[in-house]
Amino acid sequence: MLVRPDDLQSLTLPGSVSVQGDLVLVNVATPDLTANAYRGGLYRVPLDGSGAQRWTWAERDLAPRISPDGRWVAFLRAEKGGKPQLHVMSATGGDARRLTDLPLGAGVPVWSPDSTKLAFTARVPEAGRYGVPIAEGEEPWKPESEAPRHIQRLDYRFDDIGFVGDRCPRLFTVDAVDPAAKPVELTDGSFDVADPAWTSDGTALVFVSDRDLGAVETLHQDVYRVPATGGEPELYVRSKGIVAHPVAFGDGILFYGSEFTGVHSVARNMSLWRYTDGTLTRVTELESVDCERAAGAPVVTDAGVLVAVRNRGAVELRRVAVDGVELPLAELEVLAGERAEVKSFAADGDVVVAVVTRSDNTGEVVRVGGGELTSFGASVPLRPSVELTGSASDGYPVHGWLVLPEGEGPHPVLLVVHGGPFMYHGWGFFDEAQVYAAAGYAVVLPNPRGSAGYGQAHGQSVVGGFGTVDVDDVLSVLDVALERPDLDADRVGVMGGSYGGFMTSWLAAHHGERFRAAWSERAVNAWDSFSGSSDIGWFFTEAYCGPSLETQRAMSPLTYAEKVSIPFMVVHSEHDWRCPLEQAQRQFVALRRNGVEAEMLLFPGEGHELTRSGQPRHRKQRFDHVLAWWGRHLS
Repeated sequence: MLVRPDDLQSLTLPGSVSVQGDLVLVNVATPDLTANAYRGGLYRVPLDGSGAQRWTWAERDLAPRISPDGRWVAFLRAEKGGKPQLHVMSATGGDARRLTDLPLGAGVPVWSPDSTKLAFTARVPEAGRYGVPIAEGEEPWKPESEAPRHIQRLDYRFDDIGFVGDRCPRLFTVDAVDPAAKPVELTDGSFDVADPAWTSDGTALVFVSDRDLGAVETLHQDVYRVPATGGEPELYVRSKGIVAHPVAFGDGILFYGSEFTGVHSVARNMSLWRYTDGTLTRVTELESVDCERAAGAPVVTDAGVLVAVRNRGAVELRRVAVDGVELPLAELEVLAGERAEVKSFAADGDVVVAVVTRSDNTGEVVRVGGGELTSFGASVPLRPSVELTGSASDGYPVHGWLVLPEGEGPHPVLLVVHGGPFMYHGWGFFDEAQVYAAAGYAVVLPNPRGSAGYGQAHGQSVVGGFGTVDVDDVLSVLDVALERPDLDADRVGVMGGSYGGFMTSWLAAHHGERFRAAWSERAVNAWDSFSGSSDIGWFFTEAYCGPSLETQRAMSPLTYAEKVSIPFMVVHSEHDWRCPLEQAQRQFVALRRNGVEAEMLLFPGEGHELTRSGQPRHRKQRFDHVLAWWGRHLS
């Protein structure tokens, strides 16, 4: 049996992994449709391969972090639908002790070198907002009774978070050993704080914040330093662009960072940087190496620095020489993730572990040099991916994947375009492709120019050129797939979300004769209104399309809505602030007024990330609607 919408709750998804000595811990999550929540605890993974063992039994535990001395485990626990709070317990097991009780929850913990303290960030709301009373002892105000927000910045909200100026993240420390200790604030909430790390001697912390501590709107970030006992933050490293995950390295730090000027931050590779003795050095080459910060911070070992790198649809764990300068991808040793995706990784001495997922496996903990240690992904049979390669009309190489259903065919086809556009389809598990293949559809997954993992120049190819070479590449990958006799070229549908929704709208208008119907989700349809309504619109539109309104309209699918004639489903979340609801409404109204068989599906209470992290019940309902739509139009 393959993946049906109801099988979502059968999927076991390992996440963050930690190792110290012979103790390996990983958090595991499973969607619960009945409770409409995500469940899961921490699992211990023996290095002898004897199989994972449940280690905690709360409603949801995540982000385990083992102390450097191996005595303690810190982690986040979310109970009864509440916000995640920081807990600590003995590494030998037993009861967990709660360290925080913060109204909006705590962030991922970071151990001090001496294993006595933890650092973390947490959003602290202003009095009278988000359920916090004006004064101690008073009843909290209802959201509709809160005072008005006085907005004086462009960066005032963020998708899946909400308004940010009245709940800036602050940096905290807490004594993890003293049961009577309370969290101590090191910053006052007047600026953002992210990705804290201890210095090697434990006397200070470094963190990422906007340039000049956010005095004005900026896309540039720098690394700041603050004494562990408290004090004024000071600039530590002036970066070249965006910064992520600084970690201690001797008397300096390593971190991921991009390089750009002004608002032109899009489609930029993340390099590994080294800062020592006042000198900033790029360790990995700009063009060929793109570090995947979502997989976690760089890990320093005696043999080199471990980083995750995006490469042609894979996310590979690679080893980097710590004293390197501008090292190209070919010189970085691959440890794990070939034809797969590394989701997280950790190391202690010679022991290196990672969570690795493939198209036909939701994820396993693997030991580098020792194979898989778990069988989490064995619960539901999945379909493998078939690699597709070819050439676009201008001779440019194109790349993508095909996930086939069971049976001989000919199968109806779904062309599924990814978001971003500086993202990718890859070798890892993709629930949508599995659900559609289980329902009998051949799923084509293209990575057109503009995608990540093929070099920075590839990602920059669509800057100022949406609807040009990217369209050519998408259709070229589809043509490669349709050369197979087991695919039905007369029954093809197109779908995608975000940038993929943009591409769906564009293809329906300009190449509608190739498709029976379209499913456009959380799409950008009109750049002019996106500029003023999206959380990132104030810079993203100009960075990709340029400042000209005429050019922006020429790159907007809404401009060509009158050319659409195929059945068209517009799908959106009501609380989407990345591609706001008006993007869907404008497209839907234009299509209906033009006589198109257009429908609109709206999800309440969801943001831009519905398909990945939305409420399990909504994710299942969405799949039901997707299959019903294609059942009507591709049967």
